[in-house]
Amino acid sequence: MEKQLFNPLKAGAFNLPNRILMAPLTRGRADVDGVPTRLMADYYVQRAAAGLIIAEATAVSKRGYGWVQAPGIFTPAQVKGWQMVNDAVHKAGGRIVLQLWHMGRASHPDFLGGQLPVAPSAIAAEGHTTTPLGQKDYVVPHALDLDEIKTTIADYRRGATLAKDAGFDGVEIHSANGYLLDEFLRDGANKRNDIYGGPAENRVRLLQQVTEAVVGVWGGDRVGVRLSPRNPYKGMTDSDPIHTFSVATEKLNSYGLAYLHSMEPLPGHRLAVAGERVSPYMRKIFKGAFIANGGYTQDLAEKALEHKEADAIAFGVPFIANPDLVERFKSGAPLNAADDSTFYTHDAHGYTDYPLLAKG
Repeated sequence: MEKQLFNPLKAGAFNLPNRILMAPLTRGRADVDGVPTRLMADYYVQRAAAGLIIAEATAVSKRGYGWVQAPGIFTPAQVKGWQMVNDAVHKAGGRIVLQLWHMGRASHPDFLGGQLPVAPSAIAAEGHTTTPLGQKDYVVPHALDLDEIKTTIADYRRGATLAKDAGFDGVEIHSANGYLLDEFLRDGANKRNDIYGGPAENRVRLLQQVTEAVVGVWGGDRVGVRLSPRNPYKGMTDSDPIHTFSVATEKLNSYGLAYLHSMEPLPGHRLAVAGERVSPYMRKIFKGAFIANGGYTQDLAEKALEHKEADAIAFGVPFIANPDLVERFKSGAPLNAADDSTFYTHDAHGYTDYPLLAKG
């Protein structure tokens, strides 16, 4: 079988040297003000051989923030921190885009000066979160009114503009995993009866408006969108995901995007859910590059590319434990095992200290 993963790929304005992409991975290594650190620069430089680095989810506003020591892109200090990261990645020959994030109902008043988090409808996420004051249950969020939705769209536009100022090569809009845009998209979280609720054509409206705003800053060929059609994280559901995400994909075609990124774990993966996969429907509809993510090994990735199920594969946990993942795939070297106890800690251990292949 030909090694498709090492073929170059043109995705919009991106000329990628391989099809091994680094998935966005929240790691909690920014400082307490959401400012990227030198440690983060070291981490991304180690992984610069990826065809494209999709940097971790990064809050576009204070209201959209809600993860201890996650980065932001709404203050001058955050922009400066990201400039340091991007300069280092580019010097190492890498390509990096920023994932624009609003946590929606998955935030907590402890992050928001006592204010409620926001969502399409006043329905709490399931489970609990970790705040600066400890583990807390999710709260019933405030349902955004129409003026607040306009402000939220403006926050994404500003985040996209600041990402450009910070020297990124492009951006990915985070519309997955139970965060704000995903909450609007799926009918388990969206019970609105206005132009943003009801049929899928209405529920995709906010994603369209955010995409239009971001494309206005970057051009469509430097923008991607990430969706997670069946991820049940934090109690997310949809009554007809094939229809919902087919509509969303069709609407997104009009923006000339660089890529569509689908997070849908493969059958047998620990995060997989029962039912028909949605990604094949999205793949057929979408006109740009299609990125698959969720439980792929090198062999499964090669088969997916060979069968035209995707144009590239985004790897998450394998990139955490293997900064030189591209070289390991190329040489057939064994992979390091990931230590999940260090995924969300705040120092170098389990972050930049995974062993590299011996040289020479």
